[in-house]
Amino acid sequence: MPARIVLLVTSPRLPAGLLTAAAWDVVRRHPVLTGAESELTTAVRAAGAEVTVVDGRATQALLDAAAAHGVAVWLAGPAGDESLARELGLRLAREPGLAELELMYGSWDPPGARLLDAVAVMDRLASPGGDPWKRAQTHRSLAGFLIEECYEAYDAISAGDTDALREELGDVLLQVVLHARLAEELPEEQRWTVDDVAGGLVDKMVRRNPHVFADAQAGTLEEIEASWERIKRAEKARDSVLDGIALSQPALALAAKVLERAGRVGLAVPPPLAESQVDPEARLGAGLLATVAAAREAGLDPEAALRRAALAYADAVRAAEKG
Repeated sequence: MPARIVLLVTSPRLPAGLLTAAAWDVVRRHPVLTGAESELTTAVRAAGAEVTVVDGRATQALLDAAAAHGVAVWLAGPAGDESLARELGLRLAREPGLAELELMYGSWDPPGARLLDAVAVMDRLASPGGDPWKRAQTHRSLAGFLIEECYEAYDAISAGDTDALREELGDVLLQVVLHARLAEELPEEQRWTVDDVAGGLVDKMVRRNPHVFADAQAGTLEEIEASWERIKRAEKARDSVLDGIALSQPALALAAKVLERAGRVGLAVPPPLAESQVDPEARLGAGLLATVAAAREAGLDPEAALRRAALAYADAVRAAEKG
């Protein structure tokens, strides 16, 4: 039976020693070689396996171990040791009788694993010796960047560009992890972490979706939305139906949201009449509010409509510039 070399690849984002049963079988039964000490080598040794750190010619060391023991295992480093795998593959392609090569996954990255990398990279950037600009920021100084990145993601959605959306959502995520990292430097009574952000989100998703995580029955979309609103009202003690509206959103969107909230509870509060206003700005504002109300009655989004018209006008301006 030909000798066998097992390249054992594991996820660096999982706790050391969290391996499949097949991976534990192979490292316990056969000699294990690796390129450097790590938490994983410590865990494997603690389980009774033999681990040798190879300094230098890893390919030849593996071939020698496989020839001597029948099977040898290479415990790959965090990056997967692709160069070694390539060198070993070329050697065995030239001399196929030396050994057979097997790739084994001892563990896999779970969904969302790269989020851990994002948090780790941001921690380094915002720690002493990292990026001076990020260390100098505050929640307030970053507020405009968060809005800007959200608008750029909105632009990508409007353009139907999913590749751009992926990138822009990464920029939004950067703002989230940076705000969370800065919050770790707050006074102790105000401090929170990215885990607090994620934990609060998980609790909210589970709590507001009882038709998925509890015994509630899923009905129509309208019934699910109504249930969501009931749960929100129970969670937050609010004095007004307008509480919780983002007041810093664009004025047309704000007006539409106020009208929508009032209509939701059946409040018939007529908007002010433009002609009854004293100063020009108030008259203009009342006229715009009436326009937003009319758009809502017609089932139109006034923010999207004005944006569409403004972009069309911008195209006309560019065309005029070209003569």
